Amino acid sequence: MIPSPPETRASLILRLPDAADVAAWDEVLSIYGPLVYRMGLRQGLQAADADDLVQEVFTAVARSVSQWLDRSDRGKFRAWLLRIARNTSVNFLTRRRHRPIGNGGDEASDWMVDIPAPDCELSGEFDLEYRREVFRWAADQIQEAVTDNTWQAFWLTHVDGRSIAEVAKHLGISTGNVYIGRSRVMSRFKELTKQFEEVE
Repeated sequence: MIPSPPETRASLILRLPDAADVAAWDEVLSIYGPLVYRMGLRQGLQAADADDLVQEVFTAVARSVSQWLDRSDRGKFRAWLLRIARNTSVNFLTRRRHRPIGNGGDEASDWMVDIPAPDCELSGEFDLEYRREVFRWAADQIQEAVTDNTWQAFWLTHVDGRSIAEVAKHLGISTGNVYIGRSRVMSRFKELTKQFEEVE
């Protein structure tokens, strides 16, 4: 049996001001934590520093999510989280212990901080990472809930690009069962990923 879909993103985010709501925070961290971590690595942080970045970002989110929710012009959660993550990673990179050795001293470091980040590009990468993370999350949910043949019928045809006939022969099932299996998985993907669409 395929598990029921998670709460919609909007209702989940509304639960975040309650620090004791472990389920809500666990779900948010499972999707957004890896995004922040990979963004930190792309910004030049070492793995241990990227781990620290994730902790600092979500500590900042926990401290200010109530005020953010109260704003009428708040926009999307993901955009707000990206802003926090970017600012926190800049702070990490400009702290003396995280600074690479180079010429120019503090003056050069201050100049680099003033260079505007390519927000459009970073935002696009963050959105792409977000979609990948939601896909991984949904894939884990679905794969645990369906038979191996059903999952393979989907994966081999949609992801690996193999033909229906080839997959049917490989799995030892009819082509009709391949169509049914992959259709079932695709429907579930749409249902699960729709839960992660954000509203303005």
